[in-house]
Amino acid sequence: MTEVRVSVAGVTVRFGAVAALSRVDIDVPAGERRAVIGPNGAGKTTLLNVIAGELRPTEGLVHLGEQDATPLPAWRRARLGLGRTFQRSTLFDQLSVAENVTLAVRARLHGGWRFWPARERAVNTEVEGRLEAGGIAHLARRRAAGLGHGERRILEIEVALAAVPSALLIDEPMAGLSGAERRLTLERLQALPEDVTVMIVEHDLDAVFALAQRISVLDHGVKIADGTPAEVRANPRVQEVYLGAI
Repeated sequence: MTEVRVSVAGVTVRFGAVAALSRVDIDVPAGERRAVIGPNGAGKTTLLNVIAGELRPTEGLVHLGEQDATPLPAWRRARLGLGRTFQRSTLFDQLSVAENVTLAVRARLHGGWRFWPARERAVNTEVEGRLEAGGIAHLARRRAAGLGHGERRILEIEVALAAVPSALLIDEPMAGLSGAERRLTLERLQALPEDVTVMIVEHDLDAVFALAQRISVLDHGVKIADGTPAEVRANPRVQEVYLGAI
């Protein structure tokens, strides 16, 4: 996959009379780590849904690289190199850790669960490498249902990376994690490939400032700030929205 720029221009999403997003412009250059923050109900997950193709904007455009992705369904955007993790787990609980990643690798190779002997060794080697990279190789045979919350988050990231995305949308990876699990997840996120464009929605501001090169701030569906972590931290409007929490 080549590096992919992710951008939205003038994106508005209305649900009846309610505007979940209002003329939002965000441009994430290829390879950048961008965080999107804001209070509950600010429109952060709605924005990811629009970019991923799971929600059509009322107005505005979505571009992946030079491609106008606005009319494309989610699966077509995935073919363009867009990956995603979700707030709610999408793992196959009845499968092992290794099997979850194997399924993702085979899906990328358009083989599903079909057995191709000539390809098996390469698939197994890739799966082992991804589990090692995520620090969960020792859990390879454990069913996903038996994982801790933090371990599940790591596995979800490895499953998403198995698609070899050029851009990755990550929705609240720290939600519900213990202190130790947060440290483990943060370390994995910091080790993501440098050529992967990352957009992360997160409420854990310590993680945001540790990960992001730039931060976009939403409030009631409107982008109120966009800048480096230092610029956002010092922004009076952001301080007002977060009641001085930043």
